[in-house]
Amino acid sequence: MKTKRLFFVIFLFLFCMTGCTTPFERNDQTTEESENEFPPTVSGFIKIEGFRHEMKSGNYRWERKKGLETEAVTTDAASPYQIGEGFDAIEVKPGADIAIETKDKPKLSVFPWNEDGSGKEVILDNNRLSAPSSKGRYIYEVLAKWSNGEVSYTFVVEVN
Repeated sequence: MKTKRLFFVIFLFLFCMTGCTTPFERNDQTTEESENEFPPTVSGFIKIEGFRHEMKSGNYRWERKKGLETEAVTTDAASPYQIGEGFDAIEVKPGADIAIETKDKPKLSVFPWNEDGSGKEVILDNNRLSAPSSKGRYIYEVLAKWSNGEVSYTFVVEVN
């Protein structure tokens, strides 16, 4: 009986938390918090052959000091692989240059994903990576970390 009650309390807490978060949709925001907007909305993009594509936001975590208190917001989302399964892939040539663009220059980490989970981190050169040389569909997670938070983004490419 206690297990059911504990499960219900946890479920209710998670349900309330998801109703109190702001989705990342707008393109004109920075990580600078204001009194009106917390958590901030920060979109991420990739640029391939001159075309800009928005990445899909997943998990995020933000903190801010407010007087002597610290406010924090953390969300959970599906894995990048699950998010990417529903995407229309961006068609690229083997070895195509992929530039990652975000506001305020966060520390970026990129990981390939498949049904077994994430792979070894992809080394970036000036926030750029190269598309794989083998044909196929590739799902990537971009983890952007600022001093006051982080966002997980997902994008999908199809190498032809």
